Amino acid sequence: MYIHINLYKFRISLQRSSIIRFLILLIILSILFILYNGFKPTIRDKFFKYEYNNPYKDPELLKNSRTIRVNACIVVLARNEELYQLKSSMRQFEDRWNKKYNYPYVFLNDVEFTDKFKEQTSSFTQSETKYAVIPKEMWSYPSWINQTKAAEHRKKAVEDQIIYGGSESYRHMCRFNSGFFFRHPALLEYDYYWRLEPSVDFMCDIDYDPFLFMKKNDLYYGFTITLYEFENTIPTLWNTTKNFMKEYPHYINDDNALKWITKDDEHYNLCHFWSNFEIANLNFWRSEPYIKYFEYLDKEGGFFYERWGDAPVHSIGLALFTNKSKIHFFNDIAYSHPPYQHCPINKDFHESGRCHCDPGKTFDWYSCTEKWWAL
Repeated sequence: MYIHINLYKFRISLQRSSIIRFLILLIILSILFILYNGFKPTIRDKFFKYEYNNPYKDPELLKNSRTIRVNACIVVLARNEELYQLKSSMRQFEDRWNKKYNYPYVFLNDVEFTDKFKEQTSSFTQSETKYAVIPKEMWSYPSWINQTKAAEHRKKAVEDQIIYGGSESYRHMCRFNSGFFFRHPALLEYDYYWRLEPSVDFMCDIDYDPFLFMKKNDLYYGFTITLYEFENTIPTLWNTTKNFMKEYPHYINDDNALKWITKDDEHYNLCHFWSNFEIANLNFWRSEPYIKYFEYLDKEGGFFYERWGDAPVHSIGLALFTNKSKIHFFNDIAYSHPPYQHCPINKDFHESGRCHCDPGKTFDWYSCTEKWWAL
């Protein structure tokens, strides 16, 4: 009897110690799991460690940015009535960057600029300023567009509450930016451009020449913000693109970036670079594949029968005809076009006094940018 009682106690003790060991092991594993996930590299971490080309890590670029001149300009598409919004953009753009480099401005409008516009914008910079009117053939209906049908579609777009759905001029602007600005006579002499718009903010000092960075690294396109497009503005754009790909497969880059803009390798996921900020090589848009693509789209009439924007058109064109290595994420350029902004989250940008933006408000995490990092 005594032996049985002791054996029973021993078994109980053994079970308790086993439970205790199991609980200790569980706690240790939980701590290790938490620590692993806490230090596990994120998609962003991997991108910036293994892929990101940091301009500030290039001593030669920083040294030569003031001495080597690139054949480039600042492109501004604006209306006379946007003068004061544009002056706000220019003041920041000059203070943050261009007063150190003095790249020329090319101002474009579908009507003549007023003397007031010319005088006040030119007074904001020491750079050369050029003012040009957009030729009618670049800002009008092509012969194959049924304007009655286009008007009916604008009316329907207003009823459907599509953004800019009723605007005729917005459609001309999107078509111009998609297929003509780089062929405007005032831009033919240049190789690179930086697109500047009214009512935007630049929130960090830029201490190097992005044009020289683009040229040195043979880059085609630079961006700061990505977005998902409003699907109801482009209902047939992707099917039209797929038809183009079937008819002209020889234009598609073998090492393309289509995975960034597609889901299931078949459907457009609506991702695009927000094209109100662009630093790019004009000769990419002038290339035969892109021109053929734009002309194919233009013949379909989607710029007027729907409301195709230049942002998805540019982005799809880039994804088709080039690869990720030719496209640069300008992390160091803090840029805001309400309601969205990009602000670098790295502490050194803010502790050095270089930036005044709030990194907690950067749009990177809610956009397609993380998909770009993961590509």
